[in-house]
Amino acid sequence: MKNTAFTQFHEALGAKMVPFAGYNMPVQYEGVSAEHETVRKTLGVFDVSHMGEFWVKGPKALEFVQWVTSNDASKLWDGKVQYSCFPNGKGGIVDDLLVYKINDETYLLVVNAANIDKDWAWCNAQNKMGAILYNASDEISQLAIQGPLALKAMQKLTETTITDMEYYTFKKVDFAGIKDVILSTTGYTGSGGCEIYFANEDAAVIWNAVYEAGKEFGVKPIGLAARDTLRLEMGYCLYGNDIDDTTSPIEAGLGWITKFTNEKDFIDKAVLSAQKENGVSRRLVGFEMVDKGIPRHEYEICDAEGNSIGIVTSGTMGPSVKIGVGMGYVPPTYAKEGSEIYIKIREKVLKAKVVKFPFYKG
Repeated sequence: MKNTAFTQFHEALGAKMVPFAGYNMPVQYEGVSAEHETVRKTLGVFDVSHMGEFWVKGPKALEFVQWVTSNDASKLWDGKVQYSCFPNGKGGIVDDLLVYKINDETYLLVVNAANIDKDWAWCNAQNKMGAILYNASDEISQLAIQGPLALKAMQKLTETTITDMEYYTFKKVDFAGIKDVILSTTGYTGSGGCEIYFANEDAAVIWNAVYEAGKEFGVKPIGLAARDTLRLEMGYCLYGNDIDDTTSPIEAGLGWITKFTNEKDFIDKAVLSAQKENGVSRRLVGFEMVDKGIPRHEYEICDAEGNSIGIVTSGTMGPSVKIGVGMGYVPPTYAKEGSEIYIKIREKVLKAKVVKFPFYKG
């Protein structure tokens, strides 16, 4: 089990630690609901150093990124971030990821922790054009400082203006006295804030500075459990639950990151284009419980007669929305907003309705 550069801090703070994606990670500190609300209302800090980082460099960098990802990286400018996915050559998804454009010959791909080895092997297998690839995952630490007060607090640690940064952009800044920290206005919570990338050896300095800067705003450490409830209230997909090697981006409602331009060729372009034209046999939807109950991963989704029509991929009691919410794949006839579906919870079939994402509108 790997540790991050922050494991000692989590343990000192009394975090409940669990194995996650090969890492020893904090799942919660004071409790999921309290941590969730901290991020919604003020600011909280997640250790996300388990995430993977691949550098793509050289004159073939863009050509590689365009081929291996579904979104159109030619639209990026220096300092822009893009959400994308790796199609798997069979209509499914290897992983979802963030693409950072540093300059014309330098891109950073940020991938999910559980998929680092798989993604790295996939990228190398697809690198027919000769881009320079480097796996920096074990060298980089990452913190996500999330919440409406996050940027205001972090502004104290850099002379570069960050409070007016647009969503999904980044800057290289001097941060807490550390040079060239990547600070991006990205996150997985829907409550604003930033994510910062830096060398492992600078972790202690940055951790202490972040908490000192956030102290007056009530900053707290946040575990993986609240990360999951926060992202679910926003309708953000989790790889391994809502998307995987058997789900296509079109089925998953990720057509917006799948770009079919004449200038861009990419893995699975033909099969995904056909799905977009001809339709798919199932769609990922969000639903709210009408009857009282909490949907959970792998619960059955049924029609009014109790026939199975799908599976819940993610579900919880939303701490902010105060209702049971979930996601799952259903036939297109049940995918329209307002459609009645039923969730099988402990042998009871409870009513739910299909709603638009996000569940949390704050």
